[in-house]
Amino acid sequence: MRTIRIHVDQPLSAGSELNLPAQAAEHVARVLRMTAGAPLTLFNGDGNDYDTVILQVGKRDVSVRVDHVRPVANESPLRLVLAQGVARGEKMDLIVQKATELGVARIVPLLTERSEVRLDTARAEKRLTHWRAVAASACEQSGRARVPEIAPMRTLQAWLDTLAADGAVRLALLPEGTRQAHSLGFTDAGGLLVVGPEGGLGERDIEALDAAGFEGLRLGPRILRTETAGLAALAALQALHGDF
Repeated sequence: MRTIRIHVDQPLSAGSELNLPAQAAEHVARVLRMTAGAPLTLFNGDGNDYDTVILQVGKRDVSVRVDHVRPVANESPLRLVLAQGVARGEKMDLIVQKATELGVARIVPLLTERSEVRLDTARAEKRLTHWRAVAASACEQSGRARVPEIAPMRTLQAWLDTLAADGAVRLALLPEGTRQAHSLGFTDAGGLLVVGPEGGLGERDIEALDAAGFEGLRLGPRILRTETAGLAALAALQALHGDF
């Protein structure tokens, strides 16, 4: 039987009763057409699944009771942060969705030298909210109980200025890179992976990354599109050093 998992951004505990948030309630009632007595799994990003039963389905409200709490241990031992040059349109949605499925811990949308996407503050906030919803939905499908953080959009240099010397491996996908995935070694700090936008990373980007201690990672002899490159690298690193 298919397990229906729904993300809710609120505290959950065994024995509690609650009304689902409006969007989740509409999905359960109108899209899934679930009825009272049906089982439903909720999660809020704390690492647990909460087994519930639907108590009542109204026109606008769905109430549930939490019966059991189950820890979910399917996070990758390899903590990877994807710093992705913002891609146009649905490409960025695809990157966020698939990176979440591949176990990424955090995604940082970056504005780089060759970025073609420029958003004002209001549109940037709206896009961020949308990406976070995409990540939560990907967790619903993939079984993850921790939603990867989607950081606010920022410039490459602004992000580099925030990095701590924590021992994380620093990598940038570059066609001329000399490091290969199988030769890397990771500590508990994991790794940072920078991917350029459609036009790739510019000279000033590469200079800034080099000054911040990033090494060029090469994925074979072919040039990959931005929506392919980061996902291919995440999959390779998970296969070689993570839990694939």
